[in-house]
Amino acid sequence: MADLNQTAAAFKALHVPGQPLILANVYDILSAEAVAPLPSCKALATASYAIAKAAGTTDSKLTLEANLEAVRKIAKVAQKHNKPLTVDLQDGYGDRLEEAVRAVIEAGGVGVNIEDVDKETGGQYSQDDAVARVGKVLEVAKAAGVPEFVVNARCDSLMKGGTLEDTISRGHAYLEAGATTIFVMGGPQRGVRTQEVEKLNEAFQGRLNVVYIMTSADGLRMKELKEIGVARISVGPQLMMVAMGSLAEMANGIFEEGA
Repeated sequence: MADLNQTAAAFKALHVPGQPLILANVYDILSAEAVAPLPSCKALATASYAIAKAAGTTDSKLTLEANLEAVRKIAKVAQKHNKPLTVDLQDGYGDRLEEAVRAVIEAGGVGVNIEDVDKETGGQYSQDDAVARVGKVLEVAKAAGVPEFVVNARCDSLMKGGTLEDTISRGHAYLEAGATTIFVMGGPQRGVRTQEVEKLNEAFQGRLNVVYIMTSADGLRMKELKEIGVARISVGPQLMMVAMGSLAEMANGIFEEGA
């Protein structure tokens, strides 16, 4: 796993506050093949919501097996184009966390997103349990020969109605457990507000992952996120949504022309 650990170290080094790693999340072979060859693409990242949609299910019902089926195909594209791959592993699938991390590494992944909300119950893990799960990911990765494995620890306190202070407390604990960055979600309705991004970024010394909203003029733009000093920017399932919208629009145009 020496080469994979070198890839993991190179991937980790891309997380630079103020010069963020920008990820255009993919969800199948076609989307991976579209994104991976782009000169500005530094790494591939999956989005579980989009993988679930492509598999004909929902994010909440996406199984580890279905997720890994897509991941293994995307990993081959990442390897072909010599790009690191990080995987949206949801909450790590409960007590299958170790199995899930090993499978990601066996596929060629060098990082994961891991959530602090229990996929089965919908409730947030206690801070101690969530910290232990971050540590377990890194313990498994180290045992597999990838000590530089990257954990993007997602904190859903705001989305669950919690406070910014709780988010910061959890984020600090996840970073101390070895996470590279903290991914704060506010949810599709609430979002994460500009002042909150600034406070979170300051609290985490730039080790923050923020979602870039592609289709809204209200969200923070790339230039603003860079100026704030975040280390990582992703888009989640938005590319899939835009692609499917464009497909439907073009198909409708074909139908209308032939009517």
